[in-house]
Amino acid sequence: QVQLVESGGGLVKPGGSLRLSCTASGFTWGSLNIGWFRESPGKAREQIAAITTTGYSTFYNDAVKGRFFISTDHKKTIFLDLTNLEPADSGVYHCGTIQLTYGLASDIYDTWGQGTRVTVSS
Repeated sequence: QVQLVESGGGLVKPGGSLRLSCTASGFTWGSLNIGWFRESPGKAREQIAAITTTGYSTFYNDAVKGRFFISTDHKKTIFLDLTNLEPADSGVYHCGTIQLTYGLASDIYDTWGQGTRVTVSS
């Protein structure tokens, strides 16, 4: 079955950058789409970005477009580069298999990892 493991989170000062990694296994490359979402206390789950493993089309939440960048090594890892981080970006970042029938608006994840925590200090 699909397994996803996130890494790369940590403590960073406002304006800083991080690279998050999502290592995926248990599926045929090209059969699923991978997305990132984040969670924090008091906030609803927020979509970040997604990428298809067939064609590598990308999708971004307008709120982070231009600051966050999704990419892949085309093998088993999906990256999320976070730049110009703000305290509001703090939270647990998860990667998961996402249905993209309606783009990020679908907000339908079938499987996701435990997440990696990003803390942006003030």
